[in-house]
Amino acid sequence: MKQLMKISFLLLAFFALSLNASAQKYGYVNSDLILSEIPEFKQMEPQLESLQKVLQKKGQKMVEDLQREVQAAEAKMQKGELSPIQQETKQKELQEKQSKIVEFEQTMQQQLLAKRNELLEPILVKINDAITAVAKAGSYTMLFNGSPGAGILLYADEAQDATAAVKAQLGM
Repeated sequence: MKQLMKISFLLLAFFALSLNASAQKYGYVNSDLILSEIPEFKQMEPQLESLQKVLQKKGQKMVEDLQREVQAAEAKMQKGELSPIQQETKQKELQEKQSKIVEFEQTMQQQLLAKRNELLEPILVKINDAITAVAKAGSYTMLFNGSPGAGILLYADEAQDATAAVKAQLGM
């Protein structure tokens, strides 16, 4: 009798677990594809390119000015117009300007990254809101990022791809 009860309990537990497991619904979304096709992202790129060009021009001007100063200093040194103390002073001055150029390049990269993040944040919020809406509407328990190389999804049944639903939610 105890054995029958144990078996009945195990069967009941197995049945309950199988019902619970079948109630869960999983899907995946190719977020890279959505991001690349969303109009706001396409509009963001020219803004970043414009900022990059402005900053690169400024950096290029700094480099050109430094090159002119180096050439002028070398010419004066060859003519013997600079004393050793003046040469040392000029060399330190040129090294400081070179350091400022390197610092500007680092700052430029930080500015570009900050601007990219500033422009990208509302786009990502919009996509996340659409993913949440699709997940709730489709009764998904979980949606995974199925973008190639994302490393989050090892296998996916293509029938569970919710990318089209998210794109439709975004009006794309």
